[in-house]
Amino acid sequence: MNFVFISPHFPAHYWRFCAALKDRGVRVLGIADTPYEHLLPQLQASLEDYYQVPSLEDGDAVLRGIGWFISRHGAMDWIESNNEHWLAQDAWLRTMFNVTTGPQLSQMDHYKRKSAMKAVYKRAGIKTAPFLPASTLEEALAFAAQVGYPLVAKPDVGVGANDTFRLADEQALRAFFAKLPLRPYLLEQYVDGEICSYDALIGAQGQPLYETGNITRVSVMDVVNEKTESIYMIVPSIAPDLAALGRRAVSAFGVKSRLVHFEFFRLRSDQKGLGKKGELLGLEVNMRPSGGFTPDMINYAGSVDIHSLWADMVVRDSVHLDPDRPTYHCVFVGRQDVRSYAHSHQELLQEWGHRIMHHDRMPGALSGAMGNTAYIAQCISREEAEAFISYACERLQ
Repeated sequence: MNFVFISPHFPAHYWRFCAALKDRGVRVLGIADTPYEHLLPQLQASLEDYYQVPSLEDGDAVLRGIGWFISRHGAMDWIESNNEHWLAQDAWLRTMFNVTTGPQLSQMDHYKRKSAMKAVYKRAGIKTAPFLPASTLEEALAFAAQVGYPLVAKPDVGVGANDTFRLADEQALRAFFAKLPLRPYLLEQYVDGEICSYDALIGAQGQPLYETGNITRVSVMDVVNEKTESIYMIVPSIAPDLAALGRRAVSAFGVKSRLVHFEFFRLRSDQKGLGKKGELLGLEVNMRPSGGFTPDMINYAGSVDIHSLWADMVVRDSVHLDPDRPTYHCVFVGRQDVRSYAHSHQELLQEWGHRIMHHDRMPGALSGAMGNTAYIAQCISREEAEAFISYACERLQ
């Protein structure tokens, strides 16, 4: 089997996907814009061949690289990056080389555009927040009169909470339109909900091979805009209603042979036009693994190796899970430098060091959404997870 891995060097842990493929007898062929000698030794050891392009943004150069691989190794079976940024380019390359083991270019519209996602959700019977394309102030004011404030303004194509704003009132709405971005934006009714995710490994027939998910205590939008702590946890098993909606979304979007990260709102209260407390609403779909530390957290929570499970899917379209393996609640807390905490970094390590699996300072590019200092804790119960969160986030009065 020939597997072209696009950008295998980023994120840094992606060498583990390549190593797991090689361990299963797959010929792994890497394409990136980094000199070979600058790749991690573990990645170098996992690649049978490598092609450097001037820029991965140059699709024609990447296409020529795959052509070069074909001349040396024969036809390609897989082309994949597992990366949101390259999702459409991956699909274009598959379409060009008739590689059918991943999404094609024709599927990209409803994989990338939030407005198109909502149409698929609607066909699947999954509720979403009412929305309006941000085109004119008059239409926006009428929409606000219908659903009320606050509103959320977000790019139609974008990842996470990047360039997402909460518009508290008419003044904020008018200010937004006074500097309306050039790229398409959506206005949505604000949802008071806890974000929960359906993270799954999906097989070649659209069947779930492994399912997990997170509960996000504080939305990324609030972390970015209000400098609150970033808090979420991977749970050992997801709620039955979330699993059912996740599988329904997998079917509706035609997902096959990949890791996915689907986000939902669970309403914190009854909300007019949205639903009753506890109901789920579709937020967005991401046709790639969850980012940041989440793959490691999935491993800690489920006593699994998600990189190896993914490689098993590629090679065998099945996985083996030990039913007796221990499972945990794995918590992420990102503390903010602008906040004063009751417990210092050293006190946190002293009190919770037996549970903390990793801690690190976050680089500037990531600190806006994840906090400045990150802690990952493997807890034996939800109660212990909540106790860790309370201790880590307690502020000085």
